[in-house]
Order: sequence, then C-alpha cells, then structure tokens
Amino acid sequence: MIWFLSCVAALIGGYFLYGTFIEKIFRINVERQTPAHSQSDGVDYVPMSTKKVYLVQLLNIAGVGPIFGPIMGALYGPAAMLWIVIGCIFAGAVHDYFSGMLSVRNGGASIPTITGKYLGKSAKHFMNIFAIVLLLLVGVVFVSAPAGMITNLINDQTNLSVSMTTTVIAIFIYYIIATLVPVDKIIGRFYPLFGALLLFMSIGLISAVTLSSEHTLMGSFHVKDMFTNLNPNDMPLWPALFITIACGAISGFHATQSPLMARCMENERNGRFVFYGAMIGEGVIALIWCALALSFFDNLEALSQAVSTGGPGNVVYSASFGLLGVFGGVMAFLGVVILPITSGDTAFRSSRLILAEYFNMEQKTLSNRLIIAVPLFIIGGILTQIDFGIIWRYFGFANQTTAVMMLWTASAYLVRQNKLHWVTTIPAIFMTTVVISFILNSSTLGLGLAINISTAVGLICSVMATLYITKLPKKTQQDKGEQSNTETEKLA
Repeated sequence: MIWFLSCVAALIGGYFLYGTFIEKIFRINVERQTPAHSQSDGVDYVPMSTKKVYLVQLLNIAGVGPIFGPIMGALYGPAAMLWIVIGCIFAGAVHDYFSGMLSVRNGGASIPTITGKYLGKSAKHFMNIFAIVLLLLVGVVFVSAPAGMITNLINDQTNLSVSMTTTVIAIFIYYIIATLVPVDKIIGRFYPLFGALLLFMSIGLISAVTLSSEHTLMGSFHVKDMFTNLNPNDMPLWPALFITIACGAISGFHATQSPLMARCMENERNGRFVFYGAMIGEGVIALIWCALALSFFDNLEALSQAVSTGGPGNVVYSASFGLLGVFGGVMAFLGVVILPITSGDTAFRSSRLILAEYFNMEQKTLSNRLIIAVPLFIIGGILTQIDFGIIWRYFGFANQTTAVMMLWTASAYLVRQNKLHWVTTIPAIFMTTVVISFILNSSTLGLGLAINISTAVGLICSVMATLYITKLPKKTQQDKGEQSNTETEKLA
C-alpha cells in the first residue's frame, strides 16, 4: 500500500517539479498565437477549452498500452512500478511535452515534418514510413483488443452470441466516421463521457482492492522485491521490461497524437498541463493496473497462468468483475474498453493527417479526406486477420523506436537553441540502447545475438548519436519566426 501511494505521489510531484523545469527550458510564449487560432479550419484546427484538450489528449494516448503493458510488466514484480515512475517523469512526459510543443511552434506539424526540420530530410522520410506503419499497427491493435473484450463481455453476460467479426466491423465503422468528421463533433463532444468511465474504472478498482477482505494491495511484497526480477518464467528484465511497458512509461505513439491537440490548444501556457500532465495521468493508470495485477492474484505464478490462459484481457475481466460485481464490473470493463477505442480512432486520424502533409493535400474537403482514409482502412482491415500476439510484438518495437526518434529530434532542437539538451538526450541514450539491444537479442523479431553483444552495440550507437547531435550548429538563420518569452528564436 505504501509503495503504491509513494509511486503515485512521486508522479504528481514530478509534474509540479520536473514538469515546471522542462517548461522553463523550453521557454513558452503566452503572447504567441497558437495554430488553433492562426490556422483554424473547422476540421482539424479547432480551438477547444484547456480541460477538454487535456481529456482528449489523455484518452488519445491511453490505449490498451497503460493497461496491457503494466499487466505483462507485473510479471517481473514491483520493479515494474519503479520503471513506470522513473520512465514517466524523466522520459515519457518529457517526450510528450516536446512532441506537442514543437508541433505548436511549427504550425501544428506532424512528427515526421518536425523530425525532418531538426534532423534532416533522411530522418523525415524514415519517420514518415515508420509513423504510418506504427499508426496502422496501433489502429489494428486497438481494433482487435477492444473487439475481443466487447465480444467476451456480451457473450458472457447476456444470452446473445456475437462473433468477433461483427464487433470488429462495428468498431471500424465508428473509426471511419471519427476519422473523417471535424475533431470537435465526435472526439471533442463525447470524450468527456468516456473520461467519466475512465475515472470510475481507475478509482473504483483501486478502492475496491484496498477495501477488499480477500485481497491486500501490494501486501505480499517487501521492499527488497522492488529492486528484484521476480518473473516466474525466468524472463530477463533487460531489455524486455522497457519494451513491454511502453505507454505507461514512454511511448512513441504519443508523438503521433500530440500534434492533434497542438492544433486545438488555445495558449502555450497550457502545454505543461496538456502534454506533460496527460502522460502523468497515464502513468497513474499504469500504476493502478500494475498494482491490481500484483494484488488480485495470490502470487506471480497465478498471474502468469491468467495471462497465458486469456492474455491481459483475461486479467482485466477477472479483476473488474471479481472486485466490483456484475454492474460495477461492466462499468469498469467498459472504462477499459474505451481507452483503445479512443486511441484507435485518432491513430487513423493521425495517419490521414501525416499523409496529407506529405502529399500536400488540404483536408477541409471531404473528398480529399476520403482519398487518404479509405486505403488506410482497407489495409487496417487486412491486418486484423493476423495473429494479435504477432502484431503486438511488432507494435512494441515500432512504438519505442518512434519514441527514440522523437527524443533525438527534441535534443537537436535544444542543441540548436543553446538550451539544456541533456533532459532529452539522456533518455534518448537509454531508449536507443533498449531498442537496439532488444531487436538484436530477440530470436523472434531480430538476430538472436547474445545480450552482452546486443547491449554493447546499443551503447555504441547511442554514443555515436550523441556525438552527432552535440555537434549540430547553433542558432542558424535558416528558419525564422519562432519566439520565446524573451527573444526571437531562429530555428535551423
């Protein structure tokens, strides 16, 4: 109990202390007009209230990642919660803040365009391909996962017999509509209701396990367990844990979502609350589900058995109905289902906008939106036929690789502006080493090399990237017009 509360307190403290520090390094300009006003088009660039923008950002970034990832991460023991806290404060929230604020400073540009501006055209082309692949994988993951959960819920709790295909089609229809209509018509209007379900799920479940006579919140673990790999399947902690727990600590998917709200945010002063704060909120959700997974089952072997039987969705189902009964379980379960659905629709929306930016196609016209969106949904529908486990593994790697690129992009920006770049360079070094070590070591996705060799290669690549970034020219005259609180900053 004390460990869980300490982790939550650390996240909240990180928002006020480290978040403020990051904001000062970036140097906001409250007088500068944001893209929501300067480029308002009634479709994607629409001014919305700060509370609504925060809520949409939180629901956009919080798919099944901060639930399924921490549940899988819980198999390593309470050490997973330590990574959620450290990763969220010093990497994930920083990543999200810069992906959002650099988009604000660049007219609501998508992540490939931002990467190209600060790292060059080759990086832009790489990110265009990688971002689209990632978003398609996200869209597929966030169709398959909620479809399976909804199908199980309907079939178990009613006399109906619904097929998985029917549920997938229904979700796809919603995604198509949400991708094409103006952002404030569905996403901006219905997300507050979804947020209420999310709040009920989070508070309801953690309160239930705390008050339960059958379960004790983190009661079976000791202090020494917080720094020990307890995985019952003898899975190594490095580097798999940092790929497994993605969205709850740091996620490249967020970099594709932040520009959506960068186009709707009314003032730069709201950036810390919207971008840094939403990641902290997601970190709290991740902590809750990690703690639930560690508390609801008698031991890690039982948790492992539950995961192997029906995946993380089985853990969600068991905990929701086991702690809150039928009615409460349905509400909590729907609160979980909402997360991937609210991320899946914006994944396809982001794909449309990235491709529109690449091909220079205005999106105010419905026919132009259809030209881009229809092929995306056809490809997404085909990918849903692939085994979910395979899609999830590729999603995890693509997700963290995108995060690495965003962190190096932020470092390049800070170096060019003569600002403290180590706040993004240090997490970039760490995550670069994680990603390269993982893909070289993995026998299913990569080369199957020994972990010591894989890690050494990862460290060498990180050092080389650091040397390249720190040698970038400072404050050149190539780009103009970006202003901070005290000066006009000229970008390179």
